[in-house]
Amino acid sequence: MSLLFDSVGVQEILALSALLFSIGLYGLFTRRGIIAILMCVELMLNAVNLNLIGFDRLYVHDGSGQVMALFSIAVAAAEIAVGLALTIRLFRLRFTTNADEADTIREFKDFRN
Repeated sequence: MSLLFDSVGVQEILALSALLFSIGLYGLFTRRGIIAILMCVELMLNAVNLNLIGFDRLYVHDGSGQVMALFSIAVAAAEIAVGLALTIRLFRLRFTTNADEADTIREFKDFRN
């Protein structure tokens, strides 16, 4: 099993990371739905995590890149939770998850509903 991981070089890891980040960035600019936008942001964060682990493997070899990737995963989970809460609130108010109609989330009459 270690032969498989030793055969993958840092160049391949960085190329895969750049491809994932590019796909996420393209989706971020072209999608209209909030759920799809959140998925694209998550894809970009996973590409960054892959870069952190790849550079840790190339230069440092002490696991600090893996620790930073774990913190990044925790922050991404919190970001997704807040994003989904805002999406649910937007859907209850506007009956859509289109990001173009998310100019304001508060209600016009009463904010406490």
